[in-house]
Formats: sequence, structure tokens, C-alpha cells
Amino acid sequence: MSKFAVIDTETTWGDEVMSVGIVIADAATFELIDQRYYILTPFKNHGGMYSSALYANGIKPDRECSRERAIAELRHFLSDHGATSMFAYNATFDYRHLPELNHLAWYDIMKVAAYRQHNPSIPPCADCYGTGRLKRGYGVESIYRMLSKKLAYCELHNALTDAIDELKIMKLLNHEIAKYALAKI
Repeated sequence: MSKFAVIDTETTWGDEVMSVGIVIADAATFELIDQRYYILTPFKNHGGMYSSALYANGIKPDRECSRERAIAELRHFLSDHGATSMFAYNATFDYRHLPELNHLAWYDIMKVAAYRQHNPSIPPCADCYGTGRLKRGYGVESIYRMLSKKLAYCELHNALTDAIDELKIMKLLNHEIAKYALAKI
């Protein structure tokens, strides 16, 4: 694989996808190559925990459209880049909400980032299960802070910025893309 995708979604109170952010990255360097951001109608008007972040920091979507149109465009976007692998933090959530993309190979970034044996930034005093997984504090915000040493970092909960931050987590973990085979869902 030469390129891969990282995706994030935000949902409404009714558990409908209201926004999708996706980035394409180089599999060797983990550098961002391209990105797309969709706000889905009519769901954007249904309200959700992170509705206020839809346009945060002046971020504008590539398109506000129906779910069907967004998915069709995302399929073309992925195909144009030759990306057949999809990564997400807590990937089962996004996988469940985007069944139209289940033909891709999905990987969970959290299954690497939250484990002591894969994340050297987890301090020795951290409370972990026998498997090496952190018992708490393994969300995007906590892991990003741990890896970057940027203790003031706050997750924006905008689908695009969150996808970018999840890619940064992968880069900061400094594993080759093959490492994520253990995180396939």
C-alpha cells in the first residue's frame, strides 16, 4: 500500500452521521496528501454533542450534501488515490456508521496507541491491564497529549481536524504501516 485513508465522523443526538472528515496519507512518511470534509444534510440540523464544531475555526466543508452524494464522492476520492485501507481511532464506531465503506480494509489506531507494548510514551506508572492496554485515558486527546508533549491540546471534535489529529497520532507513534495489521477490524 502506498497511500491510506484516515476518517472521522461526528453524529447527531439520533446517532446519524452529520459530518465526515477524511485524509489521504503517504504510507511511508505518514504525511497528509489530500483531504475532504462533508457536512451531511439534513442531519446537520438535527443537533448533536459536537454540532458547534461543524464550522469551527472557520473550517468550510468541501460540500454540504446528502449522505448518498458524500459517500459517492468519497468512493471516487479513495479510488483516485488508490487507498483501500481505512484507519480511524476507535474504528468500530466509524465502521458501524459508514457501512457503505465496509469494502475497505479497516484498522483501529487505538489498538496500537493504547497499548504499552506499542506506545513507548505510556509512562511506567500508568495503570494498565495485563494485556498492556491503558485502563483509562486512552482517548484521542489523552494519547495525542502523551505523544506530542503538548499538554494544552484539546480535541476540536470537528470530523476533519480530528482525522488530521488521528493521522498525527500515527506519525508520532512512529511505526511502519505494517504494524497496524494487528489492529484490523
